[in-house]
Amino acid sequence: MAPREEEQSQTEPPMPLLSPYQMGPFRFSHRIVLAPMTRSRSYGNLPQPHVVEYYAQRATEGGLLIAEATGVSVDAQGMGLIPHTPGIWTKEQVQAWKPVVDAVHAKGATFFCQIWHVGRASDMEEQPISSTDRPIEKNQENYFIDFCTPRPLSVEEIPGVINHFRTAAQNAMEAGFDGVEVHAANGYLLDQFMKDSVNDRGDEYGGSLPNRCRLALEVVDAVVDEIGPDHVGVRLSPYSTWLSCRDSDPDALAAHMARELSRRDVLYLNVVEPEMAFAEDAVADGGGEARRVIPHRLHGMREAFEGTMMVGGGYDREEGNWAVAEGYADMVVYGRLFLANPDLPERFRRNAPLNRYHRPTFYTDDPVVGYTDYPFLEDGGDKVTSEENGVM
Repeated sequence: MAPREEEQSQTEPPMPLLSPYQMGPFRFSHRIVLAPMTRSRSYGNLPQPHVVEYYAQRATEGGLLIAEATGVSVDAQGMGLIPHTPGIWTKEQVQAWKPVVDAVHAKGATFFCQIWHVGRASDMEEQPISSTDRPIEKNQENYFIDFCTPRPLSVEEIPGVINHFRTAAQNAMEAGFDGVEVHAANGYLLDQFMKDSVNDRGDEYGGSLPNRCRLALEVVDAVVDEIGPDHVGVRLSPYSTWLSCRDSDPDALAAHMARELSRRDVLYLNVVEPEMAFAEDAVADGGGEARRVIPHRLHGMREAFEGTMMVGGGYDREEGNWAVAEGYADMVVYGRLFLANPDLPERFRRNAPLNRYHRPTFYTDDPVVGYTDYPFLEDGGDKVTSEENGVM
């Protein structure tokens, strides 16, 4: 079964989020994980010197960081909403990642690389691949972007896509990463195959639930075969509807993937609870107690999966402590709070005020603003470097 919180020798045990944890070969001093967040600062698909600073700022002794979504091939990129995403399909990209990884390791942290393919979430000139020929709906939820009309990936092409993930995993380990996280969530390629609102195929990769999950599991099998299960995590969002990608029975999808990934002995699952993200947004925008609307729908996955369970999507300090204390999750993944508070574990330890994040600078390409300029506690507490940032 999944490892649980260890017994503490102290009379007063630390708060659950700050308790130690063993995940396979990795020993952590706390349960607060940096989420994989696309940051749009890797010009030419290459991590830059400012990327080194960004990740080093958020690394702590015994902490876990998951790098932003990193493309497995030249056609894996192309989402116009978030340009300048990094890749790891060339040797040049591997070399560019090495100083980033070294900086994180120098702080005593563990670093996993999230690998992805956007599928139809693309505005490239060439027709993107997907499970379908239907484009993403153009609406407010999808920022009114004109996504390209995709073409269905042929069965004959699928081994090539799988091999891109395999090579990316191999390259990530060559760059010095401790492992990879396969991105099978949030409406991107693998999620497009899994969910029945998008997958309208009539072959062995469509129709039934096992068929729809086949590509994602074949990708995981290839990555596990390449680098070993102790170095592989998987990100899932069975309840998400992001990028017009939803499933008619997300509970069944969640349970099936949890069982299959447990059978493959992958190291961890990183699962998104999207409703919590919306609830947390309400707080950031002054919505008060709206954040208390929390679904906690992942109990079934927790029971079905025997490895480490990570949860994310709007968790705060209180909810994170609850999740660990109650055994709902082993670790908690923080995105926007960790972005705006590079010293988040220390702020949680002190129960200190938090910086407010600034949404308009999430995906800008500035190498400093909204990226490395969020202050630490020793820099002045809960203020940002300028009023212009808008996160006072």
